[in-house]
This record gives sequence, structure tokens and C-alpha cells, in this order.
Amino acid sequence: MRHGLLLTALLMTAATAHAGVIIGGTRLVYQGEKKESSIGISNPDTLDYLVQSWVDNCDKSAAKAPFLITPPLFRLDARQDNVLRVVRTGGNLPQDRESMYWLNIKAIPSSPHPQHVNMLQIAVKTQIKLIYRPSGITGKPELVADKLQWRKQGNTLTVTNPTPFYMNFQKVVANGKQVNGITWAAPESDTHFQVTSITPGSTISWSVITDYGSISKTFTSTLH
Repeated sequence: MRHGLLLTALLMTAATAHAGVIIGGTRLVYQGEKKESSIGISNPDTLDYLVQSWVDNCDKSAAKAPFLITPPLFRLDARQDNVLRVVRTGGNLPQDRESMYWLNIKAIPSSPHPQHVNMLQIAVKTQIKLIYRPSGITGKPELVADKLQWRKQGNTLTVTNPTPFYMNFQKVVANGKQVNGITWAAPESDTHFQVTSITPGSTISWSVITDYGSISKTFTSTLH
């Protein structure tokens, strides 16, 4: 999950802390046999929020992602809940492996606009992974995460993922030391990371994040 801050005015007085909008999950798995998928959001705050949502490609391409969010823009009143529905709108997506996108949710708080006071208004944007899982794929990522293969050549660490699932890493450890910057391994392919702190022959262990945001058991192998 990613967060960003957008400053819309200069801070001239102390800002009051607010709870903000809460999203009901750290990722959303869209099952291919379903017509839509959904995720709940809630506003425990005393302020109303304007909520805007959209989907981006993970590769940062300008192409439009094949998903529609409804409602795309709405007001979420204080102490209220709502549901975002995600609908696939097309796209030639692979049917033998998962596809991954970013689901963006931006919440803009309302402000009372008192006279003679300059306010800081902050829009908080949250990104969570939207994973499209075709109907022909069965099982769960954490059940086959032991099939990952690791090798290192020069400063490049390569993870071979022979499964149809995206493997989103919670932690990767080499010889007892955590390796930073290891994000995910794409399905049915090799994913490359630049690292310098580990050598072939090292003992490497990893855990992945499940569909529900929990952490899998730890898997261990030897780095080739």
C-alpha cells in the first residue's frame, strides 16, 4: 500500500489531526468469474470527505486500465461507510496468469473556511494492489511460494516465478540480514533486482502477503 500527500494551501496556523478515510483491505483480488469486485471504505472522522478513485497500470504506461470504479467521485459524510465497486471493462488480459494494477483512492477533507485564517488542506492518496485472477487459476499464492527460485549474477538478483500468481513479498532475508527493495515477482517470468550485499551460496528466506493481507509462513532456499 502506498500513500501520498497533496498540499493545496500554505500552512499559516496549526492544523488539527483527523482520522481520515479507512480502506477495508490492503489489496483487492478480482476473481475472473465474477462480474465485479468490491472494497469497503469508512469515514470515522467528524469531517466530510470528497473521495475520488481510479485504476492505473503498474508499468506506468499511459494506456487506460481496463477497469471502471463506481462511484468514481462522491462525498463520504462523517461517520458513514460506502463501497467501491470495480468492474472489468475489457482488455485482452492473460488467462493463464494474474495481472496486477494500482487502485488509487484519494480523500479530500472538507474545511469550514473561517475568516482571516489560512488553512492547510491535505488530500491523502492511497494506492493498493488490484490483482486480476482469471477463472481458470485455482489455489493461493502462499501455497506455491516455495516454488520460487533465486540466483545472483553480478549485482543482479533474479527471482524465477513459475507459478501463475504475483508473489508480493513481505520480507526477504539473506544470511540473516533483510534485503531491502525486493517488491514482487511477476508470474511465469523472471523478475530482476539490483543488490550488492549478498553472494551466491547464501541462505535466502522469504515470506509473501496473502490475499487477505496476512503473512505466509517463511520459505528457505539456497541462492545459486
